[in-house]
This record gives sequence, C-alpha cells and structure tokens, in this order.
Amino acid sequence: MKKFLLIVMAFCIFVSSAKAEEDFAPGAKSAILMDFATGKVLYEKNADEALAPASMTKIASMLIIMEAIDNGSLSLDDDVTISEDAASMGGSQVFLEAGEVYKVHDLLKGVAIASGNDAVYALAEKVAGSHAAFVEMMNNRAKKLGAINTNFVNAHGLDAEGHYSTARDMAILARELLKHEKILEYTSIYEEYLEKNDGTKTWLVNTNKLVRFYDGVDGLKTGYTTTAGYCLTATASKDNFRLISVVMGEETSESRSSDTVKLLNYGFNTYKINTIKTTDEILGKVRVEGGKSDYANIVLLENATELLKTTDKVEDYKFNLKVDKIKAPVNPGDIVGSAEIIDSEGNIIDEVDVTVDTKIKKANLLDYLLRNIKVVASGKSILKQN
Repeated sequence: MKKFLLIVMAFCIFVSSAKAEEDFAPGAKSAILMDFATGKVLYEKNADEALAPASMTKIASMLIIMEAIDNGSLSLDDDVTISEDAASMGGSQVFLEAGEVYKVHDLLKGVAIASGNDAVYALAEKVAGSHAAFVEMMNNRAKKLGAINTNFVNAHGLDAEGHYSTARDMAILARELLKHEKILEYTSIYEEYLEKNDGTKTWLVNTNKLVRFYDGVDGLKTGYTTTAGYCLTATASKDNFRLISVVMGEETSESRSSDTVKLLNYGFNTYKINTIKTTDEILGKVRVEGGKSDYANIVLLENATELLKTTDKVEDYKFNLKVDKIKAPVNPGDIVGSAEIIDSEGNIIDEVDVTVDTKIKKANLLDYLLRNIKVVASGKSILKQN
C-alpha cells in the first residue's frame, strides 16, 4: 500500500512539475503574470531574480507622481521649470532645455509615452525638491508595498551600480500604480505631440507597440539598456479582467512583445474574474453615534472579486457584516469593520474591509436640539391619535 502511494505521489509530482515547467516566456530571463484584482500570480519564471529594470523603473516614479497628484500636493496644471540636471539627461528623452517651463500634464505624457528621462527627472525634482529625495521616496514606497528585492538609485532607469529589481516587484509596483486609473489615459496613447516653449513640436511615439497591436493593452512601461536587455511590464483588460505581465532580459524588442502576448493569451484563455459585489452596493445600515445622521450605509472598501478558471461555475455568496459601533465624524474610505464572504456551504472564503458611502459629520448642540424637538413632536402626534 505504501509503495502504491509513493508511486501515485511521484506521478502527481511529475505531472505538476511538467505543467509548472511550461514556458510561456522562453526568451525572458525572468517573467511573471499577475491578476490585477486579487494580486494572485498565475505564472512565474525566475520571478525573484534581481536584474536591471531599465526604464521600467519609471513605474515606481509614476506611482510617486500619481500619489502626489491624488493627495493634492501636485496638480496636473502645475508649472515645472526644467533644471540643468534634467536637461542634461541621456538615454531616451523628449529634448527638454534648461529654463523651459512645462505643465505636469505634458511632462507626464513625455514619461508615459516616450519614456523621457529628462521629463521624469524634472518631475522628480518638482515632487520631492531633489532627485535624491525622490529616489528615497521610491525605495520607501517599494518596501512598504512588499517589493523587498528592489533598490533604486535613480528615477529613470539608466544602468547604475546597485540599481535592480525583479519581475515580481515590478508587478507589485505596477498593480499599485494601476489603482490610479488616470495613468492609463497617458500610457494608452500610441502617439502624441509635445509642444515646446519655442512653438515647435516633438513627436512622442509609445515604446510599447502592443498598445496599438494587442486588443486590450493600455500600458504600462518598456525598458532597454545593454545591461538589462529588452524589458516590458504590460497590462491589458478584457471583460473587466485585468492582467499584469512582466518580462525581463529579452534579447530583442520582438521577443519581449511575443513573450508578453503569450503570457496575456494564457491568462485570458485560462482564467476569468468574477465580481462578487461592487463598492456601490449597500450591505446594510449601522447606527452612528454622535453624528448628524443617525445611520450610515455600509459598503465595501474595494470590489469583492474572485479568480476562477474559465470552466468554473459562478456561485452565489452571502455577506456577514462585522461592524460594532461607528462614531462620528466618519468619511468614505475609513475602515469601520469587515464583512465575511460566505459560500453556499457556509464556508467563509474571505473577509474584506467595509466603509460608509457618505460623509457624516459630528452632531452639534443645534442638531441635538432639533432631534429632541422631532422626538417630542412625534410623541405628541402619537398621543393625539390615541
């Protein structure tokens, strides 16, 4: 019996290994395929090998920039004066000159479309005051997200000692960047013009050709140096199912595109995403202590989703709210509790954060007075009816 079990186990291991060894990115030194919604890895190859990321570095740079825009410390309409250091950047550039002034919006186009080293350097100085301070922000953010095998020395990705990342870390950073959906308005552009201060125009052509030639691809960032080889972090969306793929160390731009297509095709052909419940669906009401409103609608902090094989059936789920007491003030985005997702057999498959759907301010003395008047009036009305 033991011998039989060993044979069965050996067979299972062989089958599993054979499947795991199927190479969807044969030309890449390392690769990964990740589901955006859940962060689950669908395929990986040497995904934790530290390699030069080249201009894929700008994924981290764009993340810091988009976070600055979203928190209000930077505006797309802000002016940016180009420094001597920014203008002197080599490699891919949009040919900015020292002393010129551009809007953040225009420089972001230069970064996302044409991978302008000069544009990202200028934005780094605008956000953090200096390029060095910006790089420190990049590294701190990467570590906080769990991209622990990454170290940035610059914001643009030119080869430098101690500048490295991994396919897994690039996917992690890309996933966080994609939460700022506006970036896709830039990375999805195939060609555009940057109007210079002297009235001339620079033609910007997306270095990611799949934006034009693969249905659903709307980003994200290519990279190339002699050390890094050809790299690409791509993202594509079909039927509300978004994938993130990374290939590093490819020998040609053609192979990085073809391997990316293989990865995306595998993902879309094998998996699907099921949205269990969205953030605009009310889960229930909870009393608010000391608020201008007595009750708050409870909603999910993020859409509840699950990753399924394309052959899997979608089942119905129930939600069990775990919210004790809410005290005013409270705002949408504040975590006020959680909700258990329960399948048809009563199993808890996940527990997700919940929030409120509207801002509720703290009640003042006038609110309490008006509320008491309503209670008294309501009581008199009841007595009159009796």
